[in-house]
Amino acid sequence: MNTPLEITFGAISDALHSFNFPEIDLVLGLSEGGKAPALMIAHQLGVALKIMDFSESLEPHALSLSNAEEEDLGLDFYGHHRILIVDDIALSVNKLPQIKEKIKVEEVYSFVLFGEADLVLFPKVKSKVKMPWAII
Repeated sequence: MNTPLEITFGAISDALHSFNFPEIDLVLGLSEGGKAPALMIAHQLGVALKIMDFSESLEPHALSLSNAEEEDLGLDFYGHHRILIVDDIALSVNKLPQIKEKIKVEEVYSFVLFGEADLVLFPKVKSKVKMPWAII
């Protein structure tokens, strides 16, 4: 059995401080995994933050929202035109492209610590990772 790579909060914080983020005005964190990195990024960049709950049980390509449901989820971003969607890990079941497609603003970027997205903090890490905020 492969032991997960344990990453520290400090290592993530240091890497975020040196990361070259695009110009954004809102961080959208996907709970539960995206909440901690989204908070860190929004604080570091001094931009607005929203946290949204998208079910972990979503099947690939199953995110289908009506206009009413989009409004209920708060997908009206009130003047924010450059949004960074944040999750911690995006691997085989990656919701980010579906969520990104639903956000109708000028610029939308997806960001993860590990996995596949527009922006990846640790692109060379391909092993299983234990996040410092994981419940033990």
